[in-house]
Amino acid sequence: MTGVKRIGAAAGIGLAAFVAAGGAQAQTKVSIGISGWTGFAPLVLAKEAGIFARNGLDVTIKKIPQKDRHLAIASGDIQCAATTVETWIVWDAAGIKTRQIFQLDKSYGADGMAVRSATGSIKDLKGKTVAASAPGTSPYFALAWILKENGMSVKDVSVVNMEPGPAAQAFIAGQNDAAMTYEPYLSAVREKPDAGKIIATTLDYPMVMDTFGCTPKFLAENDAAAAALTKSYFDALAMIKSDKDKAYGIMGADVKQTGEQFGKSAGFLRWSDAEGNKAFFSGEWQAFTAKAADLLLEIGLIKAKPDINSLVETKYVAGK
Repeated sequence: MTGVKRIGAAAGIGLAAFVAAGGAQAQTKVSIGISGWTGFAPLVLAKEAGIFARNGLDVTIKKIPQKDRHLAIASGDIQCAATTVETWIVWDAAGIKTRQIFQLDKSYGADGMAVRSATGSIKDLKGKTVAASAPGTSPYFALAWILKENGMSVKDVSVVNMEPGPAAQAFIAGQNDAAMTYEPYLSAVREKPDAGKIIATTLDYPMVMDTFGCTPKFLAENDAAAAALTKSYFDALAMIKSDKDKAYGIMGADVKQTGEQFGKSAGFLRWSDAEGNKAFFSGEWQAFTAKAADLLLEIGLIKAKPDINSLVETKYVAGK
């Protein structure tokens, strides 16, 4: 949203030209890459409920696997994306420059590891097969984090690269010894106790948090639009509070869930409002990013730690 300053006749700008300019500004186009992760759903709500449009944005949302989202940014197919905090570090190391502008959510049990019932501990997975997305994705990072916290590494297991949805489905069907997945797919495992159990989630290992970011070029050329994207997200969260049933219905439909099913998935995470964002970028983001970079360096996904200040632009959530 941008304020419109009063323009006097002496400015020499005709009203028609002014209106045309304002109209063009109000139709800023932006393509956003996301997945079906429950935490990203308020972006879908902002699109479907007309919130983006009311804030002067013409938004296209594209469902792109996390392992490919940076390629879509590099090609110019999308200008902004939603992903986990540590993933931006990996993308930066690959030469894909972006800046995070607001926090979306934090997982409180929405990401986890499913194992067979006979598996007593994480250490029992040594030599076993674990389904997880490719290196550079959140599930792979979560697997590495959990293993490290238990004195192991990804070299101690056999990783089969599968996206979160297929990983959960394959696990329920009896394939692989374990699977890394997230909501809404993790609930599919919760509902099939005969297939196995969930041995660890982000309640045990709090390391999954998501942010929204855009290319430096987009931010430089569309400052007002970046502010509008941020405002739209917070507006969507306000709608969830004021009209939860309608909001859950819209967001659930996008991932083939009922509103009630979506609500259960959403119970395992927390979306971050304006105040939450201010707190997050006042220390938590910096501390987590530094620790995540250490692990990414250790497992060979980056060759050097980045200047973390180059990965973020906090002015849209810093407050006035």
